[in-house]
Amino acid sequence: MADKPTIKIGHLKITDHLILGITDLKVKKGKEVFEHGTLQPVLKTGWMEVADGLADSTLDGAFILAPTAMDLFKSGVALRLILFTHRSGSILVKSKVANIEKIEDFAGKFVLIPYQLSVHNMLFHKLLTEKGLKPGRSGEKGVDVFLEVMAPTMMPDVMKDDQDGEIAGFIVAEPIGTQAITAGFGEEFYLSKDLWPNHPCCVFVVREEVADKYPDALHELTNSLVKSGLAVDAKPSAAAVIGANFLGQDKAVVERVLSDPPDRITTGQLFPVIDDLAKIQDYMCDQMHIMKDKIDLEKLVDTTFAKEAGAK
Repeated sequence: MADKPTIKIGHLKITDHLILGITDLKVKKGKEVFEHGTLQPVLKTGWMEVADGLADSTLDGAFILAPTAMDLFKSGVALRLILFTHRSGSILVKSKVANIEKIEDFAGKFVLIPYQLSVHNMLFHKLLTEKGLKPGRSGEKGVDVFLEVMAPTMMPDVMKDDQDGEIAGFIVAEPIGTQAITAGFGEEFYLSKDLWPNHPCCVFVVREEVADKYPDALHELTNSLVKSGLAVDAKPSAAAVIGANFLGQDKAVVERVLSDPPDRITTGQLFPVIDDLAKIQDYMCDQMHIMKDKIDLEKLVDTTFAKEAGAK
């Protein structure tokens, strides 16, 4: 009999990764039994840590930003993209002291983003360029709106402490945005689902050697994640109780994210759709020029496990 591996999966404290928390709890409570592997969620504080963990093999897999997964694959990290972990679920929040009424008001100000290679950066770029504004780093020539990369959990406090309104807002995965809104210093400007309906963002990847060596353990885990996704969509208030604990957030904040409106974030359609990933890659290569070369997405995406799990 093959040895029973401990599969270390990196994640952040964001709603995009809630299905991992649900699966972990089901196993801990004995509601599901993993016969072929042991799940070990590994909490990270920011996206660079997650990417580094995959690159240096200290993680076996991760819930990671789709474009970051593509970039790691392109740089030679042998990965397989197994599932989407959610659809939609991010938010553009404006600071109450920054006097932002329309997109053009972001000009001359800073906006926090979680990572360069993120769907958040892509959606905000699209929003700005449609109004003739150029996003970029402070000090770059011709830039209208200054982007600053920051770990998601740090964003609310940094914006709160900026009394002058220099930091106009941030675009990030929930529940970070709703946390700032509930605390009274942020306001919703856009939900990501209204910028790109039903968009992918985070994906579940594993290192290729793990998928090859322990396919039974990976099937087991994928099956459970798909079930967890369906459970979140079916019973958001019950999921919010688990989510509050997993994400270290107030239950009311998590429940609002999961249910108001109902399609703010969805976890019932996790099948990895290559066309959706191609849209991200094409935009980041052709419009943003932050990806230099395109990868063959067919080589990154492995739908075997999603199909077997009955993912929609």
